[in-house]
Amino acid sequence: MAWEEQLFAVLDDLEQQAAAAYAAEREVDLVDRRRAEYQQVTLASRLVASVGRDVTLGVLGVGTVAGELTRVGAGWCLVRGADQDWLLLLAALTAVGGASDRSVPEVAWSPLLRLGPGSVLRRLAEAGERCVVHLRDGGRHEGVPRRVGADFVELAVGEGPRVLLVPLAGLAAVQSRD
Repeated sequence: MAWEEQLFAVLDDLEQQAAAAYAAEREVDLVDRRRAEYQQVTLASRLVASVGRDVTLGVLGVGTVAGELTRVGAGWCLVRGADQDWLLLLAALTAVGGASDRSVPEVAWSPLLRLGPGSVLRRLAEAGERCVVHLRDGGRHEGVPRRVGADFVELAVGEGPRVLLVPLAGLAAVQSRD
């Protein structure tokens, strides 16, 4: 029966080699799948998972903004700093520190999270809150948002006051003043 034992040993060895090859091939496939799935993760979905955390954000035209991430919407986030709130447009962010490792996919977002920055600006206009509007190029305007169009905010600035139209495409952040 020695030949039977040798045959079974060879077959066992072949089976173990096949299992090892399958495991190696499967690991490569899983790594590829993880990469493919992760490319679907958006910055907004990572920020939604980070609500309630202290974050540090680099913002074009502003620099660093730090505070508690309190809300996230379609294309914007709200950060509560030490003494003021910041509405930040995601397109103006250059870096995010302190974010969660997790993400929340858009299909799991509430309808409120789908509201754009215009909704927040309309609320500021209705409240008549003084703000500093920071532009991506580093410019800034202090005033009160009056009305919000499809792609701009109407800002009452200075004496008189004079009206300034600020395109949302050039907007980086809105800093509360009141």
